[in-house]
Amino acid sequence: MLHTIFTAPRQPNHQQQRHRRLQVRRVFDLFDHDGDGVITAAELSGALGRLGLGAQADGLVAAYVAPGMPGLRFADFEALHAELAGGGEEGEEAETREAFAVFDENGDGYISAAELQAVLAWMGLPEAACMARVRDMIAAHDRDSDGRVDFHEFKAMMAGGM
Repeated sequence: MLHTIFTAPRQPNHQQQRHRRLQVRRVFDLFDHDGDGVITAAELSGALGRLGLGAQADGLVAAYVAPGMPGLRFADFEALHAELAGGGEEGEEAETREAFAVFDENGDGYISAAELQAVLAWMGLPEAACMARVRDMIAAHDRDSDGRVDFHEFKAMMAGGM
């Protein structure tokens, strides 16, 4: 679940492209609260706002909304994601660090179960309601078994699409 929220872009082969597209689709579906196939300005603003990104993306997003549409269709969202994900390896590292920082609320270099639960709750995801489920999500990527996810574990998770 954690890996579907943010994806680290790469120069993918065909299988990786399909996997990345599936991840982008999952994020699209998370933002499309009413399931109508369009992310409205309100849905997008709410989701980005909960991530602390609301005002920064407004102008760029507007450029991707097709004329006469109330918001972003999947193809529009995918094009926006591709533009935001550009930048090569250096951009990938910076994007991964930014994504990590969203989850590492206290800035200590680790994502704890409590921090993950808080972010999931801000995003309105049902997984936030069950701390046992959140701990399982942490454990699935916690290579050193310290009960937290550090940046290297987060980066490996993002690269592997686990």
